[in-house]
Amino acid sequence: MIISKWLQPENRFCVMKDGKDSSRGTISREFMNMKTVRREQYTEGPGCLVQLLWTLFVGLWLGQIWAAVAWVLVVSIIGMPIGIKMLNTLPQVVSLRKREAYIVTRDRNQVSSRRAPQVNIIFRALYFLLIGWWLSALWIEATFALIASFIGLPLGIWMLDRVPLIVSLQR
Repeated sequence: MIISKWLQPENRFCVMKDGKDSSRGTISREFMNMKTVRREQYTEGPGCLVQLLWTLFVGLWLGQIWAAVAWVLVVSIIGMPIGIKMLNTLPQVVSLRKREAYIVTRDRNQVSSRRAPQVNIIFRALYFLLIGWWLSALWIEATFALIASFIGLPLGIWMLDRVPLIVSLQR
């Protein structure tokens, strides 16, 4: 699904030679022989209007409850993995958006896709224990305040998409 989007004409690269477009919207032969790596974020979910209505009428209060339950689970040693997973899925709960980072590699006629590599798990665990748990609390509350103000909605949604990164450096 992501690979077919990458191959659509509007997503193709144009190779510039001496400041002029040599390919006119198609991939040139020089480019076809080069190996390219492209990182994309793919968003799934319903349309924009449904996401906006969900966020305003359901996502705000459900997200607050979801975050509170997640933090209670994080406090207990046994519930910590579930709590971290809940905090990482908070953007999907609040705004029905699922975002993932992919790396698309193209070598001649082969196109492959894989998830973006994660930071070392030991470093992520140390980051969460020292910084992530309290910074995520402040970040999420600031996010909800911006979304509730409606004027700060675009910045709040951007901040909401960064919650997994703030919590545990998840890409």
